[in-house]
Amino acid sequence: MRVLLVEDDARVAEGVLAALQAAGFLVEHVDDGEDAWFRGDTENWSAVVLDLGLPGMDGLSVLRRWRSAGQRFPVLILTARGDWHERVEGIDAGADDYLPKPFRMEELIARLRALTRRAAGQATAVLDIGGVTLDTRQMRVSVDGVPVHLSPQEYRLVSYLMQHAGRVVSQLELTEQLYAQDFERDSNAVEVLVGRVRRKLGVDLIQTRRGFGYIVEQPDAEGGARP
Repeated sequence: MRVLLVEDDARVAEGVLAALQAAGFLVEHVDDGEDAWFRGDTENWSAVVLDLGLPGMDGLSVLRRWRSAGQRFPVLILTARGDWHERVEGIDAGADDYLPKPFRMEELIARLRALTRRAAGQATAVLDIGGVTLDTRQMRVSVDGVPVHLSPQEYRLVSYLMQHAGRVVSQLELTEQLYAQDFERDSNAVEVLVGRVRRKLGVDLIQTRRGFGYIVEQPDAEGGARP
């Protein structure tokens, strides 16, 4: 899951960045409103963590511009503890959740995971498709109850496809979600990564749609996969 962190306090940003990366998110950081508005308006994000007190353009203005432009990614706003009116304004402007400062990193991570799950149409933290179980809280994947060791990037691939089960995900979208912007992207990097994950899982979870991308079939009510 690719997350944009918008925070101008260097100490806070450093702590949040480290915590989110340790939790399996691919995070990029900006520290002013103008840059945040541009990055949010031109790139693909799973979620945004947005501080309201920003230089250049305040967070509420950034959020309003994103929503007026049709950007639908979930936004978690950070506010000072006593600024309840900013929380109300933020929600009215299109924020999906808020967290007052100071906060515990565990709560930030839990709220962000919940937002990305809901945005993908998933209600629970544990998904089970075709014998493959994904636990987004523990960042673990198992097949028929047997844990499978995945690298952070391999885990992000499985997590993103399973949380978007039933939808074909293009190679470009996966590239944006799995690799940092400054990563030297090989044209077949995603294909190689998918092949490696398939071998590790040992089951037919990730299917290729030639010319379109990859898909994990949405399970039906009986637990099987829809055709």
